[in-house]
Amino acid sequence: MGLLVIVLAAGYGAGAGMLLPRAAYRLSVEPGDAWRAHCPDGHVLRGWLGPARCRPPGAPPPGAPPPGAPPAHGYGRRAAFTAVLTAGICALLGAGVGARPEVVAYAGLAPLLVLLALVDRDVHRLPDVLTLPLAAGVAALLGAAALLPGAAGSWLLALLGGGALGAAYSVLHLINPAGMGRGDVKLALSLGVALGWYGWGVWAAGAYLGLVYGALYGLATVLLRSGGMRQGFAFGPFMAAGALTGVLLGGFGA
Repeated sequence: MGLLVIVLAAGYGAGAGMLLPRAAYRLSVEPGDAWRAHCPDGHVLRGWLGPARCRPPGAPPPGAPPPGAPPAHGYGRRAAFTAVLTAGICALLGAGVGARPEVVAYAGLAPLLVLLALVDRDVHRLPDVLTLPLAAGVAALLGAAALLPGAAGSWLLALLGGGALGAAYSVLHLINPAGMGRGDVKLALSLGVALGWYGWGVWAAGAYLGLVYGALYGLATVLLRSGGMRQGFAFGPFMAAGALTGVLLGGFGA
């Protein structure tokens, strides 16, 4: 049963990951700017999900293009990369959580977390259009999982964990707004819910590891660059990595 869960989670992750590149490209804009509606060559983008590949009007179908027809072209990340990345994360969650109801919440929402990390990596921004649905989704799905037999966590602790981690990051934002953005605070809500499900020990481990991963990256950047770190870096991916580690620890230990 465990192997089946891993395979299903990996397959779902691969399929969902292939849909992320176009959304990541369209959402990777500076605060206040409209979402991207055109590819780098100026062609109108249709839809939000799918590979980052543009087929302008009049472009030939796959195969031998007729002379003079505008070629299709790619932009942004390759779908193969996002598919492999998301499939690997979902497979890890399937292995760690196993055949428990909460695996639907963790693996099901992992592609949205990957999308957030990609956008944050590109423009140092965590859009509300992603962070808020993620927080609501993880709370709702874990609440549903708590009603099913075999669940290994507590929905009450999950909600308390979300509030606690959101409050902690709010304090960090007030202390250093330049280093900890409001998007990080909103992301902390969903990550805190995910970590709190397995108890305060897992919550503390995931929250702490996110800070450690980010600090190690910052230290490595300073050491490897002769001029030091001249600008900030995206912290969301490290928060997500810490939460993933915590959930895996909680899942394997449950």
